[in-house]
Amino acid sequence: MKNIFIYIVLLWSGFIFSQNEQLANNYYDKGDFEKAKIIYEDLLRSSPSNTQYFLRTIDCYQQLQQFDLAEKTILSRYNAYKQGMFLVELGYNYQLQKNESKAKNYYEQAIDRIKTNPNDVYGVGNAFEKKVLIEYALKAYQTAMQVQPNYNFNFQIGMLYGQLGKTDLMIDLLLTESYTNQQNSNLIQTQLSRFMNGETDNTAFKDAMRKALILRTQKDQDVFWNHYLSWFYVQQKEFAKAFIQEKAIYKREPESLISIVNLSQFALNEDDTETASEILNFILQNTKDQDLLIQTNANLMQIKINKAQEKDYPAITAELQQLLVTYEINPFTLSLQLIQAHFLAFNLKKTEEAKSVVKRALELNLNAYQQADAKMELADILLLEEKYNQALIYYSQIQMDLKNDVMSHEASLKAAKTSYYKGDFEWALKQFKELKSANTQLIANDALEYFLLINDNTAADSTQTALKQFAKGDFLLYQNKKPEAITQFQSVLKNFKGQEIEAVTLLRLGKIYESQKDFPLALSQYQQIIDNHSDGIYVDEALFFSAEIYNDELKDPEKAKPLYEKVIFNHQDSIYFVDARKKYRELRGDKNL
Repeated sequence: MKNIFIYIVLLWSGFIFSQNEQLANNYYDKGDFEKAKIIYEDLLRSSPSNTQYFLRTIDCYQQLQQFDLAEKTILSRYNAYKQGMFLVELGYNYQLQKNESKAKNYYEQAIDRIKTNPNDVYGVGNAFEKKVLIEYALKAYQTAMQVQPNYNFNFQIGMLYGQLGKTDLMIDLLLTESYTNQQNSNLIQTQLSRFMNGETDNTAFKDAMRKALILRTQKDQDVFWNHYLSWFYVQQKEFAKAFIQEKAIYKREPESLISIVNLSQFALNEDDTETASEILNFILQNTKDQDLLIQTNANLMQIKINKAQEKDYPAITAELQQLLVTYEINPFTLSLQLIQAHFLAFNLKKTEEAKSVVKRALELNLNAYQQADAKMELADILLLEEKYNQALIYYSQIQMDLKNDVMSHEASLKAAKTSYYKGDFEWALKQFKELKSANTQLIANDALEYFLLINDNTAADSTQTALKQFAKGDFLLYQNKKPEAITQFQSVLKNFKGQEIEAVTLLRLGKIYESQKDFPLALSQYQQIIDNHSDGIYVDEALFFSAEIYNDELKDPEKAKPLYEKVIFNHQDSIYFVDARKKYRELRGDKNL
């Protein structure tokens, strides 16, 4: 009984202690340093060896300009522990008082301690970094390595060079460190990516990185540098250049195609279908692995279908059939079977044949994820046939079978769209609201788009008349009935001119005309959004899509440039901001993006 009582007391004390720490942190974060100071002092008395409480207490003193009290407390700490980091704290206390000479004196004392006790570098270097005293932090790490040659702070020194703007030194040191200690390469590449993809104009850094890596591949024949250069090009989404490096690696190390397979997926994810096709064909020529052959053929078929015109359908039908004859109907060819089913339903409008293909697949010995893939395709086809409730049953089964999985979220999104298509906007809105915070960015963005569409147009029109007509157009698009969708959206524009629904309707029409290669008509839709809905939520898309047409399709960069510029300067929260910035820099003449 006594032990239980002691346990309860300790547990309660720990709870109170934790509550006090949270309260102190809250006061500190709000800038109420007087109240925070009192609690931190109490916490420090209870736990005198806690460095965090000590540093927060000192910071409160300094924020309140109680520099004498801060100095007394730091000196007491230094005398007790004799650690060099407290000399940095003393120096900084004087720096806050504009006493640069005394500050410098203590900083140099901290560096001198490293000379006699190299282990002190960890505390001293970290203290300098936290105070953003970069030059002194650099000196601390360099001094430690001079005194103790087996110490390695190249990573820290390289990052400090970067903060000082000495990018050439940073790149050279970090690349050397990557090669010397290859177990650190991933960490170093992560940090280099941050510099390459930062918010500031980092063209010069990328240019220096490229030059340094190319130079090393020329000087040193180790494939390590080809791998590194390939990684660099992938970061820049220059997949064709990355493929050149990967082919060079494969010629010397033909044991595995895994890097090339991964590269094909990167290219596919970024919709670089030209490079992806080249890579996939290379894989076909260089593998005998049946699973890889099947998946590669599936990816190639999907690219062909996405680009196909109606005249191409007979050849695609024959090719799909031949692939399934070659590799047979089994669980390993499920991807090909589902591509065939989708093509039959959405392109050839043969839904009964398509459902037969999927139902035959579901009779195979499939794992849970394969079953979910097949059920998803079957639900999609049922939705195509306007069999909403049957489609919802299959989407719900996937949600139940793979709870919290990405496929479950995808099924939830499709179920929400099904409700939207059939005009059940209240239920759809609830589902889209939940999916806005999905872990998968694409699903979250899609859900947000539909949430705003329903929410805004319900607020503008409680009868939801315009929204119902618009949803009908969206469903026709889902059914791949573009001419009918165009007619429907044009009807929405005619009947609800000037209303909330107008901007998004123009956007939908613009994308359809783009897909039909009618670029002048697409530009006309986007221009109406820019002219008449400049304060709406679709203007960034209209600007970006217009810029893309001028830049990529009409080869008129001078018209594209100001449109990209407007996205950059007026729509920093746009999902197209990063791409617009990159394209704008390219057109402006920045080299080696």
